[in-house]
Amino acid sequence: MTSAKQRLGVNIDHVATVRNARGTAWPDPLRAALLAEAAGADGITAHLREDRRHIRDEDMEALAAGLGIPLNFECAATDEMAKIVLRLKPHAVCLVPEKREERTTEGGLDVAGDENRLAVYIAPMVAAGCRVSMFIGHDAAQIRASARIGAAVVELHTGHYSDLHAEGRLDEAEAELAALREGAALAYSLGLEVHAGHGLTYDNVAPIAAIPEIRELNIGHFLIGEAIYRGLGPAIEEMRRRMDLAREGLA
Repeated sequence: MTSAKQRLGVNIDHVATVRNARGTAWPDPLRAALLAEAAGADGITAHLREDRRHIRDEDMEALAAGLGIPLNFECAATDEMAKIVLRLKPHAVCLVPEKREERTTEGGLDVAGDENRLAVYIAPMVAAGCRVSMFIGHDAAQIRASARIGAAVVELHTGHYSDLHAEGRLDEAEAELAALREGAALAYSLGLEVHAGHGLTYDNVAPIAAIPEIRELNIGHFLIGEAIYRGLGPAIEEMRRRMDLAREGLA
């Protein structure tokens, strides 16, 4: 078990959402990413969706060239995305399920149901030096399948936990948290690095940050929203503070 400092990845997708609402070049996702880096973010996540609703190809190019911290390239497991990944060779690639009509990523990837294809799909990325992550639920079958196909990382979907917490359904949230703890322990035992993210806020992050096997949290929408009130740097610094407090008992 490791008690190393937990990393914070900042997702800057919704900087691009604001930009695209007016069809201008501002606000610039790369500038936001550099501010996040200066505020202590350990990495930057950006999701290049098939419909390009927020992050665009030129954003990924700029991020890959301009960052001093790792870039986590989120995408669906399509041939188009594989070509872009292999050209840019980001530090990490996180494969996520994607539906055109969804507002945001719903649930985790079905690795177990697509195991053979995904094993072939990620092999060139692994060979190119990318750390490949599967964005999945806490189901044991999905975790075991992720290990079998050669993924280095699983990112556990915390959206259901976050929704239950926000709705005040605290007993159900605690049960979901227990399942996430079990999933993290299983993934760690299989040699996978464990990350988590989706829907995390100041109010609900501590129990997730306190799971000892989780090495990284990826947080975006809440931080970009909170930046309206505090500024991006202070918003990130406060999340970092809360994560660190939650980890103190693991040292």
